[in-house]
Amino acid sequence: MGFFFDGSLFFVMFYLIFFLVLATFVVTAVRGIAQWSRNNASPLLTVPARVVAKRTRVGRNGTHNTGYHTYTRYYATFQVESGDRMELNLPGEEYGLLVEGDEGTLSFQGTRYKGFERRH
Repeated sequence: MGFFFDGSLFFVMFYLIFFLVLATFVVTAVRGIAQWSRNNASPLLTVPARVVAKRTRVGRNGTHNTGYHTYTRYYATFQVESGDRMELNLPGEEYGLLVEGDEGTLSFQGTRYKGFERRH
């Protein structure tokens, strides 16, 4: 009975949660660095493609005390001649210029969008 009231359980749970949160941050950072490295090692490809879908994701950062910052991420799904599809994150300025069904030349490096030139 003393175990629950002398604070030992509290400290065990505190350190367990602390290390779980720390491990989550470390794993996320390692995954991000690994993806960045894979993208850098990938060749820059330019292929014929068609825009098949567009979407946005709106999120919010911050806390009640510091205020919130909203952000929007822009994504387009491209289909290449082989029938494969890939969804890439792209700048809002370019997102606004794309229309589903556009055909042209897609440039990308790994998972990095490099550009899309519309066929006339």
